Amino acid sequence: MLLLAAQFSPVVLSPAAAFEIFGIRLWGEEKKDDADAVIADPKRYKVNVVITGSTRKHDGSESNVKETVEGASGLVTDEDKPASGAAGLLAKARGDYRRILAALYGDGRYGGTISIKVNGREASDIPPDAPLPDDVAVEISVDPGPQFLFARTSISRLAPPPVDRKDVVALPQDEGFAPGEVARSATILKAEALAVDGWRQQGFAKAKMTAQDITADHANDTVDVDITVDPGQRAYYGPVAVRGTERMDPEFVARQTGLKPGQEYDPDDIERAKKRLNRLEVFRAATITEADRIEPDGTLPMTLTVQERPLRRFGVGGSYSTLDGAGVEAYWMHRNLFGKAERLRFDAKVSGIGSTDDNSFDPANYSYLAGVTFTKPGVFTPDTDFVTSLIAEREVLDAYTRTAVTGRAGFTHIFNDELSGRIFANASRARFDDDFFGKRDFLTIGLLGGLIYDSRNNPADATKGYFLEGVIEPFYELEYGNFATRLTAEGRTYYGFGEDDRVVLAGRLKLGALAGASIAELPPDKLFFAGGGGSVRGYGYRNIGVVTSTGDVIGGRSLIETSGEIRVRATESIGVVGFVDAGYVGEDTFPDFSEEMRVGVGGGLRYQTGLGPIRFDVAVPMNRRSGDPSVAFYVGIGQAF
Repeated sequence: MLLLAAQFSPVVLSPAAAFEIFGIRLWGEEKKDDADAVIADPKRYKVNVVITGSTRKHDGSESNVKETVEGASGLVTDEDKPASGAAGLLAKARGDYRRILAALYGDGRYGGTISIKVNGREASDIPPDAPLPDDVAVEISVDPGPQFLFARTSISRLAPPPVDRKDVVALPQDEGFAPGEVARSATILKAEALAVDGWRQQGFAKAKMTAQDITADHANDTVDVDITVDPGQRAYYGPVAVRGTERMDPEFVARQTGLKPGQEYDPDDIERAKKRLNRLEVFRAATITEADRIEPDGTLPMTLTVQERPLRRFGVGGSYSTLDGAGVEAYWMHRNLFGKAERLRFDAKVSGIGSTDDNSFDPANYSYLAGVTFTKPGVFTPDTDFVTSLIAEREVLDAYTRTAVTGRAGFTHIFNDELSGRIFANASRARFDDDFFGKRDFLTIGLLGGLIYDSRNNPADATKGYFLEGVIEPFYELEYGNFATRLTAEGRTYYGFGEDDRVVLAGRLKLGALAGASIAELPPDKLFFAGGGGSVRGYGYRNIGVVTSTGDVIGGRSLIETSGEIRVRATESIGVVGFVDAGYVGEDTFPDFSEEMRVGVGGGLRYQTGLGPIRFDVAVPMNRRSGDPSVAFYVGIGQAF
């Protein structure tokens, strides 16, 4: 039997992520007993867990101590697996003393007793070579004792309030490290980490905890904790040494980290550097290591070790809906053209195979795309990329057929983890053919600027956060001599609730306006349409627009789209969704709602994968017109929005 006595030794926190309290290792690396490494002479056993004494918390409510003990016990977890002989079973039992003790400390219980009896004898008293019968009876008896509260919580040399609000770190008392709170072992460990992080956020890279004193008062069920922190000296970045490059320019790689020599150390800079390196798409692995000590001049040398990916990459993908048919796409990319992570990518796509249109299996009615894109990272700043592309495309839609060549060149910039922007110059030569206007040619030149704010916790399957995007596109059309401006704004929001956010409410709103010329003198691809899997489900892709006197659908100069979803995770891998989509396209720049609002409703299933949920949706159009389906199916990867 293990009895927690009234006198204890101090806590020791080792740098190897191990944690010892009162002289007992609770977690961390530990050499495993060789007796349990190989299953020789399999020994089966049955475990019975018994909780004695009070299981009340300090506030009087009941605590499920039995569940806590069973979750910590290796004997319980591995009960369906035979141990490696008597020695292996006894080794597992002896290890359970520590594991269960750690669980009790995690619940703030420092006065409990633990008894583990194997075949009626205390496991700690049985020699490893003792004979044991088959189907050994094991009883784990635990008296958890009372929950202890913090009486005194002291941290010497706590970091002062930061000047930069971006450097705010949670205070230890905000995490429960305060008199009167439950004295959980994890709270102590968290307080130590926060005390050190407070200094590191203000440039003291080698701040460390130098002493801990923990005293348990069993007479009053309280714990006193005194923590001493040494901030050390303030550090500034030294040179970044790059190792492991084969084809990459090491000076360029060091510059892309954004860690400038002489700049004050900030651990957030290290995280941003990792993200910048990941965006280059050329490294299989990248590790940034701080030097062991700060140089006499206050600089902290940094070492970046990288492993490069293969130069070339090839990918294929596909999509399918019952309305728009099947599509196949492929790309080939060279990811380090001149040694500075320049990317050259070729794309090809065929879609519209087997759609609901007549002769949908005739290649003459497919949509095609071929394009090339060149990206040069790190122009002007490590967060600015230059991008240029040339795309030839034939797009066959219900509303029109478009044959075009489009070129663009411009820059993308990442301001911070949540805000990014882009600005491009565009030129396009296109021919459009539709039933209402016939054949028309357009030549447009213009600009496109946009900002995106994205605070979603997971873009493919968000449970909280926001997505906001605004785009302005002024352009001049040379064939008709018109200047026009196109604006769009979109917002998405997510609210998860329940255990582990098992239920999520998601909403989307998109608005668009086009000013400057009549519909007849504007390229149809600049006009607004709605409908499709990412718009209004239940209707064909871009099949919602302005209905003419002849019954044809053309694009409009105003757009309203909205969607609402309820997402429920039924199991760890299966989810169900119910949704309502609505869309309106108006003839004028400001909607007058003379057109009908089109609504689609439906439901779907989600299957979780490492790439995001596989989506299967079924939608029904509520405002069905001639040519609209009675039901539509959609398959894709990721949530609809």
